[in-house]
Amino acid sequence: MSRRAGQVEGRPDADAPVRVIGEVLARRREGAYWLLSFSAPELADRARPGQFVEIAVEQKYSLLRRPFSIARVSRQGPAAGTVDVVFDVGGPGTEWLTQLALHDLVDVVGPLGTPFPLPKRRVPCLLIGGGYGAAPLFYLAEELTREGLRVDMIIGAATRERILNPIEAKRASATVTFTTEDGSHGVQGRVTDVLAQTAETCRSAVVYACGPMPMLRAVSEACAELELPVQVAVEEHMACGVGVCFTCVLPVRGKDGEVRMRRACLDGPVFNGARIAWDETRFELGPPPDVEEDEVEDEASGRLTDDELWGEQ
Repeated sequence: MSRRAGQVEGRPDADAPVRVIGEVLARRREGAYWLLSFSAPELADRARPGQFVEIAVEQKYSLLRRPFSIARVSRQGPAAGTVDVVFDVGGPGTEWLTQLALHDLVDVVGPLGTPFPLPKRRVPCLLIGGGYGAAPLFYLAEELTREGLRVDMIIGAATRERILNPIEAKRASATVTFTTEDGSHGVQGRVTDVLAQTAETCRSAVVYACGPMPMLRAVSEACAELELPVQVAVEEHMACGVGVCFTCVLPVRGKDGEVRMRRACLDGPVFNGARIAWDETRFELGPPPDVEEDEVEDEASGRLTDDELWGEQ
């Protein structure tokens, strides 16, 4: 069967994923990483920050699709109907994606997974990202700003070259703090080294985080100490992306206190960071190698509960 750019298989309900044969509109370096932009109008219309797509690679490299967080979608203007993903080369499959040319076709399924819940209260939000895992935060920042919420950012990486799009981070937030483990840009250290001070200075009431799993664990544990609600988009190995294979399970504690294994691709990738049973995971953080305060409107006094912020989860 021949394929056409923009072809969609099936037209399920508005919340269900679709399969799209999209046309490659851009493929370029984004600092140390790669950006791939393709046309997928129906997918773009359904997508929300925190969700991901699965892209098929040439079969000689793998029968399995590759999961990628949605970095941005465009719904208006000349770029309407496009979806962007950002990735690092980790094997022959992602290497193959870097060889795609303009107008090539890609086989994509999405949007998959659960999106970030937006706060039900008017509160300032702190977005924390590590490496290319920070990509979904720019999309999230757009949505939060559109809702009239203040956004501040902490973006970290091992080196200056691996900080994702620092100029865009400055545009997307009221303030941004950069950290690098080697001290080549911003504060030397990790994102958790500046979390408490940044949250206090910016009067942050909620934290969103994307990045490597050890970083997400450290952020979640630091937020627990600060009594800050936190939502994290986990980076697990998702073989199927639709909840069939159970290779991406995580221990998550329910409201009843019981720990159950949840599938990152289906029940996540966004989870309440305080609910993940980090002590039962394999992710550990090894030894680590001036903003101005704006007046922020906050309808709540004291710390908000998860139910007050996001409702039932």
